[in-house]
Formats: sequence, structure tokens, C-alpha cells
Amino acid sequence: MDSSPKKIDAKQADLNDPLRSFRERFALPDGVIYLDGNSLGALPKSVRQRVATTIDEEWGVQLIRSWNTADWVHLPQRVGAKIGRIIGAAEGTVVAADSTSINLFKVLSAALDLNPGRSKIISELDNFPTDLYIAEGVAKQINKGHRLVLADAPADIPAMLDDDVAVLMLTHVNYRNGYRHDMAALTKAAHEKGVLVIWDLAHTAGAMPVDLTGANADFAIGCGYKYLNGGPGAPAFLYVSPRHQGGFRQPLSGWFGHRAPFDFTPSYSPSNRIEQYLCGTPPVLAMVAMDEAMSLWDEVDMAALRAKSIALCDFFIQEVGTFADEFGLKLVTPRNPDLRGSQVSYSCENGYAIMQALIARGVIGDFRAPDIIRFGMTPLYLSFTEVGQAAGVLRDILATRAWDAPEYHVRGAVT
Repeated sequence: MDSSPKKIDAKQADLNDPLRSFRERFALPDGVIYLDGNSLGALPKSVRQRVATTIDEEWGVQLIRSWNTADWVHLPQRVGAKIGRIIGAAEGTVVAADSTSINLFKVLSAALDLNPGRSKIISELDNFPTDLYIAEGVAKQINKGHRLVLADAPADIPAMLDDDVAVLMLTHVNYRNGYRHDMAALTKAAHEKGVLVIWDLAHTAGAMPVDLTGANADFAIGCGYKYLNGGPGAPAFLYVSPRHQGGFRQPLSGWFGHRAPFDFTPSYSPSNRIEQYLCGTPPVLAMVAMDEAMSLWDEVDMAALRAKSIALCDFFIQEVGTFADEFGLKLVTPRNPDLRGSQVSYSCENGYAIMQALIARGVIGDFRAPDIIRFGMTPLYLSFTEVGQAAGVLRDILATRAWDAPEYHVRGAVT
């Protein structure tokens, strides 16, 4: 019996798309098929006016009074609550703050402190490099014999969870190939061995339903500028389970993490709530943009979002599959939707040049070393018709060797 996905009619799929109205709420340039929302989400139109109002009226007129009158001071909690609703987190467990790397430093330091007497941090070789770099730095700074141990493949992880492991630190969806871990199963396996778990949701939040509470997760982090559309360098977020709040200190003891920051006491007394994971003054303009971008998520049916994500990926895989072997494209993203996020990746020779040729033709994806071309499927503003057209452009570039023009081989600072 043929178990392959049913052939998708792009035009009909677009007509039946329950999310199609969201497209008009994003500023997308004409002539561009944007398949890189897994790196930088598109601009929600309402963000322009919201940021302008903050600049002109709140900063420009109210000045410093806006910390109270516009409630700037509670933006980290407000934005965190909006994010929490789409990642299955209880009220008071998520804040928006800093960057993903800084937030990982906070929660990893805290987790190691909560699990003394154990030396190993387990992750995987193909995890996003900044997560590995931060883990190396934390281990050196603590200087108590901690070490980072990397699994060669996801299947190796359960057997590595022994009595000397303090923390399992994984990205839920792999940034290169789109492989998705079973969050609930791995968290359960870790807890059975006394291991705390940190999940990086950078390629998950806003791409699919997440249930941190149901998975019994300990900590999570993620960025705001990918599927959440918060803007370049948008504030990141972190989650701390209620059972871990108030019993220890995170290491960046800045004044916004104090239980009463405006008492201005000379010694640090941390909040026993999620606010402890704040540090310095929040970047108001960036936080306001993020707040506005998150506002539309209250209207999004997350089950419909995931269904469309699966269908977009299936459709692209089908279309590219008609010529992939001919031109040496190897699919590295799992075909099984239960094992993938919301992207499709191929390994190929000359991948960087091929992607530059695609971008020049108005199909924007990205390249990840050493040989991955990556296409993000963002259900809120991407159509099936565009996905089919993108596959057609890719085939033409490969068939004509248009990618071999000298300008497409020149490496930019960002790939």
C-alpha cells in the first residue's frame, strides 16, 4: 500500500487554507517568495505604527513617565505571557529578556546549581553552536569539573543519561536538518535518571504547538525573531518551571531581578518569581515591537498552523523530489512529519552558490555550512502556490547552471 502523502493541488490548498487571511497582516515585498522565516520572520504591518507611537508619543511626549503611564516596566512579563500561551507554559513562568545565548547562560547555570554532585552536560554534536559554546563557557566558569559531552546522533542520547549527568540540553528542532526530538519522551527519560532538561525552542515557538507543562519541562529558552516575527535581534525568552522558581539564584543578578528594584538597596535580594531571570533594563523599542508582533497569536489556531506547516513541507518535498536525484540534492529533513519541524533542508554540492542564485531570482532561503540549503515554511504568510513556484525556480537554476556565475560564489558575512 502506498503510504506517501497525497498529491497537493496548490491552488485548491490556498483556497481552503484557514490561515490565508493572516498573509495581509504582513509587509511582504512584491516579487519575493520568502522561505527564510526560520531565520528572520517577516514584518507584521501593525508593528510600524506601534513602534512609531512609542517613539512619538510615549518617548517623545511622556518621556520618562512612560515607564508608568505606558507600563514599559512590565513589558518583559507581558510579552512573556503572550509567548507562554503558545508554548504550553503556565502564567508567571515565561519572561522576554536579553538574547537566547544569555538566557541559556542563566538557566544552565541555575540547573547545574540545582543538581550538584553531577559533572556532565549532555547535548548533541549537531546542536546550534552558540548553545554548545555557552555550555563550554559555563562549565569553565563554574570550574567544578563539569564537562560537555556530545551525542553523535539523536538515537544515542537515552543511553548517555547516567547518574553523572546533571543536565540534558537540546534544541527541540535541529537548525540544519529540521529533525524534531520527542520532548515528552526525552524529558521523562532524563527525569527518571535525575537529570534536569533545558529545551531550546528557537525553531519551535510559533511553528507548531508546544506543551512545556505537559512535557514536565524544567527550563526552556528561545528567540523572538524567527517564527514569532519580533524583528531582527528581537528579545528572546526563557521558561522556568514553577517547581524551580525561588529556590536558588541565577548568576546575572541585575537590578530588574531584584524583588524590589526601586528600593535601591545596596545588597541583592532576588525575586522568588520568574522576574529573578531578568537582569538589566529592558530595551523598550525592541520589546514594544515584540509585544505587537505577539498580539496576533491570540487569533491563531495552533492545530491549523501545524497542519499547514506539514502540508507545505510535504508539497515542497514532493515538488523538489521530481528532480532532486538528477541534480544531486539529498533530502536531510525527515519525511515523517512527527520527526520534523517547519523547514526542508537539502545537502548538495555548491549549495552556497545555488542559494545566492535563488535569492537573486526572488526566492529567499539560506545556506548552512558545510553544504545545506534550507527552506523555512512559515504558515502564517506563505502560500502553496509560492512553494510550488520556488521549487520551479530551483529546478531552472540547477538545469541551466545559473548558480555558477562568479558573483554567486562570493561569500557574504552572513549566509
